[in-house]
Amino acid sequence: MSKAPVNIVDRPLSKGKSEINISSFAFLFSEMIQYCQDRIKAGHELEKKLSDMGYSIGPRLLELLCVREKNSKRETKLLGILSFIHTTVWKSLFGKPADSLEKSTEADDEYMISDNNMVVNKFISLPKHLSSLNCAAFVAGIIEGILCSAEFPARVTAHNVAVEGKRFPKTVILIKFNPEVIERNA
Repeated sequence: MSKAPVNIVDRPLSKGKSEINISSFAFLFSEMIQYCQDRIKAGHELEKKLSDMGYSIGPRLLELLCVREKNSKRETKLLGILSFIHTTVWKSLFGKPADSLEKSTEADDEYMISDNNMVVNKFISLPKHLSSLNCAAFVAGIIEGILCSAEFPARVTAHNVAVEGKRFPKTVILIKFNPEVIERNA
């Protein structure tokens, strides 16, 4: 007895392959940087272009991860969405959770996600006039896109922070929420 073919719409959504070859990613990302670099006039515009590219990915990634998760619901609380980004999003993008999630001691509307070994900064060599470039602006754009799509509007930036005793700096993603988000979650 043979089974009737199952319609593609009725099949469960697969988890997908969770890892890609690092050299494939490095090649693709370097091509993205080259593409952006050919279309800018000043060095600071490159981070903005990378952030904009990431921003367009954010809502799509949020939708995909919400569908793939078993509970399939969106977060409505500030700490819930930050925890979702810190663990689920980071695991989806980098294969591991972020190293830390911290609230700023200076401002109530700022949170920081730290990664000691950000893969987007790993294989990048820059000319001297672009030495201050942080390619994690791409990841910051993804996070900003996720937050804005989830109704948590924020400005997200990437910063390199020197760590004593380490050769390479850690990357800190700084999230500054709009005032209405803080008021809503007070």
